[in-house]
Amino acid sequence: MKKTKTPSRYQRNALAPGLIAAAVLFVAPALLDSGWFTVVRFIVAILALIVASFAYQERQLWWVPVFAVIAAVWNPVLPIPAEGALWTAAQPVAAVIFLVAGAIIKRERA
Repeated sequence: MKKTKTPSRYQRNALAPGLIAAAVLFVAPALLDSGWFTVVRFIVAILALIVASFAYQERQLWWVPVFAVIAAVWNPVLPIPAEGALWTAAQPVAAVIFLVAGAIIKRERA
């Protein structure tokens, strides 16, 4: 007897950008003192705006200010001069926020 899989009722559009941003942010502490950290800032800021957009589309508006702050803090155009233990700890904290949002922000399939 062959079982047929029932497709999921939901699609998680923010999951892929959340996973990518989390992977970059988990590696980021190793890149803090290098020129590559500018690339990290670009990736995180752009993906934060993308996740905020998905959250807005799904009317989960409490995520929008969270990702607006992440986009502002990791902004590569006008970078905030951050360093030290607090900035190093902020990288994995932001990664976890991306993972949680990616799992929670969902849309019901038509």
